[in-house]
Amino acid sequence: MPIRLLLEHDHLFEPEEIDSLILAFENTLRVLGLTNREDPLTVAVAKLIIQLAKDDERDPGRLRDGVLEALGRATPPASLP
Repeated sequence: MPIRLLLEHDHLFEPEEIDSLILAFENTLRVLGLTNREDPLTVAVAKLIIQLAKDDERDPGRLRDGVLEALGRATPPASLP
């Protein structure tokens, strides 16, 4: 499930903020090695990113790291955006 579907009717975020959330989502999936958009973990990642963003975090790297922390995963190397 693409994160965009979850954000479709959420008017809390501006278009540029949505772009940051999508970037964080894609980067997080890449770090976790998730390619199946129907995997329940993919949906969980999207929901975690949205929740962190609702808590006022907009930076894609910090969103990604927040999700990884919530899932008990190590943060990626500094070379990732």
